[in-house]
Amino acid sequence: MASFNRVILVGNLTRDVDVKYTTSQLAVTDITLAVNDRRKTASGEWVEETTFVDITLWGRTAEVAGEYLGKGSSVLIEGRLKLDRWEKDGQKQSKLRVVGERLQMLGKRGGSRGQAGSSGQAGSSGQAMHMHSDPARTDQSQPTSVPESAPQASSGPPQDEIPF
Repeated sequence: MASFNRVILVGNLTRDVDVKYTTSQLAVTDITLAVNDRRKTASGEWVEETTFVDITLWGRTAEVAGEYLGKGSSVLIEGRLKLDRWEKDGQKQSKLRVVGERLQMLGKRGGSRGQAGSSGQAGSSGQAMHMHSDPARTDQSQPTSVPESAPQASSGPPQDEIPF
C-alpha cells in the first residue's frame, strides 16, 4: 500500500527560537507554531480556533531560524509527521510532531533577530526567504541547503544552493 506523509503549515511562532547543538555539532531547534482556523458554527457565528503545533528543525534551517525569526514571526513550514514514543515513570507516552524540511519566512509580523533589521524578516525588501532541504531525505543528520541571501556556514560540507 502506498503512503504519503507531508504537512504544510502557515502560522506564527509562539516564542523566540533557541538553537542547540548535538554532540556532533548539528544544529537543532524545537519551535511551536500557532495556526489559526476560522469557521462558522451551526448557529451562524464565526469562531476562531488556534492549534499549536510542535516542529523540529535541523541543520542550517535551524540556524537560520535562530538568526532571523522571533516570537510572532510568520512562517510557512513544510515537513513530515513523526510520532515520538517514550516511557516515563512506567507510563508509555507519545507525541505527534512535525519534522520541518522546508521553511519560508512570510510577512513582517513579529520582532526580528540577528542582522535582519526591524522588519521581522530577512532583508528589508519585504521578500520571502526560503529554506529548503531534500524532500526525499529521511536522515536529519545532514545540513539543509540555503539560498544565496542567507549567511553560509563556514565549516562542514559544501551546501547546494537552490535558486529562488
